Amino acid sequence: MVFWEGYVSDEAMGTFAPIIVYWLYAGIYQILPPLDNYRLHTRKEEEAKNSVPLSSVIKGVLLQQLVQATVAEALFILTSKANSSGITIQPSILVQLVQIIVAMVVMDTWQYFVHRYMHQNKFLYRHVHSQHHRLVVPYAIGALYNHPLEGLLLDTFGGAISFLVSGMTARTAVIFFCFAVIKTVDDHCGLWLPGNIFHLFFQNNTAYHDIHHQLQGTKYNFSQPFFPIWDKLLGTHMPYSLVERPGGGFEARPMKD
Repeated sequence: MVFWEGYVSDEAMGTFAPIIVYWLYAGIYQILPPLDNYRLHTRKEEEAKNSVPLSSVIKGVLLQQLVQATVAEALFILTSKANSSGITIQPSILVQLVQIIVAMVVMDTWQYFVHRYMHQNKFLYRHVHSQHHRLVVPYAIGALYNHPLEGLLLDTFGGAISFLVSGMTARTAVIFFCFAVIKTVDDHCGLWLPGNIFHLFFQNNTAYHDIHHQLQGTKYNFSQPFFPIWDKLLGTHMPYSLVERPGGGFEARPMKD
């Protein structure tokens, strides 16, 4: 039994919980003090390099989440595994763990190749993907700031395919999609905080993705949100060094192989 059972359906939780988690987790980063000793870019760099105001970023994210919620609700309705009594039998914990791992691999694969193609195709980059790269200095709330078409192709379709291929139920999807959202927000937070578990257990982390947002790294580190497997297999992995910046903070410096 889960805490929301009897109050709201698994399908509704799968639709809206990731959105709520996004704003809660990104909001925590937003209200933190400046933390200049842990920033990957100075506040001056953020103000100078980012070409889109926060209000526009928020509107862009909300638009993408509206599309995601619509697709998710339709997907859950069409793939409902409920029996004639309206009850969905949940698989064992082990099966759910395997389903989540499968979904992670599928999502990584989909997002790597679509993301990479959006960089390679000049038309798509100029008119679609470049919107995300207006945030040269990433920050948490801007994690899902994309062109609507990119949001649909990369994130919404990627999530739907991961859900379908893994065969998970809506209840398992709540866990998977909330975790994916938290990981994506963390990758864009722009902070290298001590004890961050994502930095300890994932090579694809805040600094790894920061390299991709830098001018020298736009053709590298396409992998998101979990593992850098495809980057390493296909030669688009850019190693980096994390060095302390004079005056406080850190700098992720691209390194050539």
